[in-house]
Amino acid sequence: MRMYDIILKKRNGDRLFDEEIGYFVDGYTRGDIPDYQAAALCMAICLQGMDDDEIAALTYSMARSGDMLDLSRFGNLSSDKHSTGGVGDKTSLIVGPIAAALGAKVTKMSGRGLGHTGGTVDKLEAIPGMRMTISREEFLDQCDRVGLAIIGQSGNMTPADKKLYALRDVTATVDSIPLITSSIMSKKLAAGAHNIVLDVKTGSGAFMKTYEASKQLAESMVKIGKLCGRNMAALITDMDRPLGYAVGNALEIIEAVEVLKGQRKGDLYEVCIALASEMVMLFKGIGQEEARAQAVGAIESGAAFDKMKEWIAAQGGDVRCLEDTRRFADVHPIRHVVPIVSPTDGYITAMDAAEIGTAAMILGAGRSTKEDPIDYGAGLTIAAKTGDKVEQGATLGYLYTNNEEAIPAAAERYIGALTFGREAPQKVELIQGVVR
Repeated sequence: MRMYDIILKKRNGDRLFDEEIGYFVDGYTRGDIPDYQAAALCMAICLQGMDDDEIAALTYSMARSGDMLDLSRFGNLSSDKHSTGGVGDKTSLIVGPIAAALGAKVTKMSGRGLGHTGGTVDKLEAIPGMRMTISREEFLDQCDRVGLAIIGQSGNMTPADKKLYALRDVTATVDSIPLITSSIMSKKLAAGAHNIVLDVKTGSGAFMKTYEASKQLAESMVKIGKLCGRNMAALITDMDRPLGYAVGNALEIIEAVEVLKGQRKGDLYEVCIALASEMVMLFKGIGQEEARAQAVGAIESGAAFDKMKEWIAAQGGDVRCLEDTRRFADVHPIRHVVPIVSPTDGYITAMDAAEIGTAAMILGAGRSTKEDPIDYGAGLTIAAKTGDKVEQGATLGYLYTNNEEAIPAAAERYIGALTFGREAPQKVELIQGVVR
């Protein structure tokens, strides 16, 4: 078998056999196949596409290129959630405790933030003492005892994906549905969960900017997951505006706590209830109406917040910060809290979520490169969103930072991300589609 023949075959639009895909993944992971041949195949896939069986073979080959977590001890209860990324997206912090409170074994490996998109690991590390790296044995034991463990990506899981993603990033082959699907789903398969719920974002702050592209990706991932023996569901959710009111690490932890305590409703609450309901449907095998009632009940009874505290304590986090979120101000003090005021009267007709995420990054909440430090207390809060009517001089939100020099640039980004008009915009649904 020769790599040249595999590239030529896909360049001509022919279907690759499982053995050919496995040969490529194994050889590239070992270093036997050079970058230029891997890049050529990625470009051929990008141009010619792959059928479902090819994508499934690529996904599984990438998943088994490294360590795979065995969650068979949990049977049908093992559950995972993945979001394609967004601004203010702290859904894992809420969905995980809800599902675990209802009996799921939620196992999740999360990443750090880069650019306008925040990372779950960074958010959790805003909690004093929180350990995001634990041994495999402790991870499984915690899942068994608590029902929930979220850690950083570690070990030798999906090395093929790490190599291929870095290559795709510099060869204009990132936005290929087969390659995106195999990248995401290989990590999910390696992580071992039987039930997988996907939150596919769509809009200005998402990787996929249009509903059509988001739906195509959701359908592809659900289909491939099922072909690989998993229970799957995906929601297509709005990211034309930030999710919730907080963007920034400690600020988002505080908002997640408020939702789990039943103190805050709104868009974040609704998306989390919808995602949790899908997960409950999968691991309990019940209908949507009953699953939603149970998810809502987990918050109203206090069981979900209790589960959050149990989970955070198990990983060394200071639960006192959850019980009294004012403690975050002492742990991560902020010298400058600056209001952003409306330059005009009218309705907010649109928000560029990516630009708002970038404003938070400028304030210190995120990274422009992987090596950048972050300020866990920095970020912004949102007081008015798309559809709200505001008056000139009204407060639109607040900037939180310890870098005074960053304030003008962040404020300019924030105001520039908003579009104002005289008439209220058409309402956009939070949940734009469901794929099961």
